Amino acid sequence: MNVLLKEVIMNRENEQVHSPVMPSEALDLMALKPGDVVVDCTVGMGGHSERILENILPGGKLIAIDRDYASLKKAEERLSRFKDSFYFFHDNFINLKQILQSLNIEKVDSVLFDLGISSFQLESSRGFSFREDSFLDMRMDENSNLSAHDIVNYYSEREIASIIKNFGEDRFAFRIARGIVEARKKKPIETTKELVDIITKSIPRSYARGRIHPATRTFQALRIAVNRELENISSALSDAIETLIPEGRIVAISFHSLEDRIVKRTFRDCQKNGSFEILTPKPLTPGDLELEMNTRSRSAKLRAGRKIKNVKNNLLLKIF
Repeated sequence: MNVLLKEVIMNRENEQVHSPVMPSEALDLMALKPGDVVVDCTVGMGGHSERILENILPGGKLIAIDRDYASLKKAEERLSRFKDSFYFFHDNFINLKQILQSLNIEKVDSVLFDLGISSFQLESSRGFSFREDSFLDMRMDENSNLSAHDIVNYYSEREIASIIKNFGEDRFAFRIARGIVEARKKKPIETTKELVDIITKSIPRSYARGRIHPATRTFQALRIAVNRELENISSALSDAIETLIPEGRIVAISFHSLEDRIVKRTFRDCQKNGSFEILTPKPLTPGDLELEMNTRSRSAKLRAGRKIKNVKNNLLLKIF
């Protein structure tokens, strides 16, 4: 049965089951086989991890990493039938090398990055979604210090505008930042609904009626800033590629242009040294069936590559 069709059936039977994005495409490009050692750097609620384990057993091992402890516990429950075949780490994927070192693992067969925010997180009460009224938090790791509440209430107008412009690419970043600063003079901005109202009042009415919700870009920008998402991606991808065995595969799924640019640039930089091949000259995107069943997948882009032996080094060895 097609992996996506199987996922659709599972979701109809249980609405709480999380749908991984482009599972068939990811699995095909990872080229998994029994006995493989695989790292899921963003395990979320375990959607991709479940399918990975189904393909690498018997004999395989999964290293599952996530910053969100609540999601990690959900994934652990979901994968309980694969007992003794996985290791779970409540950590940041930037620490991939240290995690592998703690397990005495030098090389792995495949690595997956799913850089999106999960439905579970969006529907939580941590302020990720502008559609749910909750406290302005947005921390993936609830042990971290900085929250969205801190940014909107204590950062300067210039700093807030810079975050919205650089991480949200919103043309009205300065108007929104000004609206936030003016509003907090009257009272602290505590909830997502309060912030949405401020954003809506700060932009032209014509823009508020646009294709996307007017708060989309600001909420994205705040989430990225709170979790320092972009600054870790490039180095984590490079580390992951370095840990691959020859012919090992890496798959990265991104959900907005800033992430995708980093993935694209990192893969191209690695390809230049002759030890990496890009398997997706153009990123893959969800098919019509997936878009119909999972509208949150609409912005997803999947890029993949494989590690190859450095031909230049091999030639030098032959010469000498």
